Amino acid sequence: MTTMTTVKIGRKPDPVTLTEAAAAKVVVLLAEEGNEALALRVAVRPGGCSGYSYDMFFDSEIATDDIVRETGSVKVVVDPASAELLNGATLDYSDGLQGAGFHITNPNASRTCGCGSSFS
Repeated sequence: MTTMTTVKIGRKPDPVTLTEAAAAKVVVLLAEEGNEALALRVAVRPGGCSGYSYDMFFDSEIATDDIVRETGSVKVVVDPASAELLNGATLDYSDGLQGAGFHITNPNASRTCGCGSSFS
C-alpha cells in the first residue's frame, strides 16, 4: 500500500489589510485617475522623525517578488522588505473634520511620531 503525503504550501499573510472604507476610497481615487488597472503600492522607506515612513502611491509596475493581494477590486502591492515591516498592518480611511485621510495601524511599530506618518 502506498501512502501519499500532502504538503500544504502556505500563503504568506497579507502584509496590509484594507478596511472597507479604505478600499472604497481607493476605488474612487482610481476612477479619478482614469486608470482602474493601477495597483495601490504600500511601502516603508527609511526616514521620518521615528526612523521609517510610510509611502503609498498608484503603480503600474509589479516586480516578480512583490506581494500582491486583492481587496475587492483594489490590487495592493508590497515589496518584500516593506512586507516584513508591515506584516499584519491595517490601512483605514476616515473622512471627517479631524484626522481625515488614510491611516496605517501597524502592530510592528514600537513607536510612532506625533504626525503618525513615521515609526520605528
